[in-house]
Amino acid sequence: MTQIDPIAFASQLCSRLCHDLLSPVGALSNGLELMADETDPAMRERCLDLLEQSAATSAAKLKFFRLAFGAGGGFGDKVDIAEPRDVIQTLAHDAKRIELAWALEVDSLPKPAAKVLLNFAHMAIEALVRGGTLDIGAERRDGAHEIVVRAQGVRIAFDESVGAALDGDIDPAELTGRTAPAYMLHLLAEKAGGAIQYQRSDTMLLLGAEIPEGEGWIG
Repeated sequence: MTQIDPIAFASQLCSRLCHDLLSPVGALSNGLELMADETDPAMRERCLDLLEQSAATSAAKLKFFRLAFGAGGGFGDKVDIAEPRDVIQTLAHDAKRIELAWALEVDSLPKPAAKVLLNFAHMAIEALVRGGTLDIGAERRDGAHEIVVRAQGVRIAFDESVGAALDGDIDPAELTGRTAPAYMLHLLAEKAGGAIQYQRSDTMLLLGAEIPEGEGWIG
């Protein structure tokens, strides 16, 4: 398999960030243009609502990328579980028609485990194209953090290339903005001596990871 090019890999992650921010930032721009020309009070109020919603979505996506791919969460080794939970709740709310259920048995997560949790949740939200339920669980057991995310709905949209990237069964030279995050999780689990698994059907997507603590952590 081709050795991964770190510059190309970083470029694909940046491309994903730009892709995901394009819509809410574009909505901000459109709202400002409408505000400049609108004189009707009711319409101006609607424009303000649009601006507020788009600003909140943009902030949530930026926080997601900071925690999911960057060095977010402060200078310590762990992230308070409230941080990824709040980001996921905002993203699920913006996606519409998604009901969240939590089973979080930890108060904090090491940064790599938080990255897994956030990326799994993001994949599951994207898979629920017609809405559904999203169950998210995390616990620490026998020196490892176990993460489980399950999406259920009338239709699951999950690109098999993303699954291949989770398995590490993809040529790094062929990574895209869609598959690079999944391949990052594969590398993280591999270095930590852990494992990532997924199952999918037409109505369900199950993502699971066991990430041991220790020297293999990627911060």
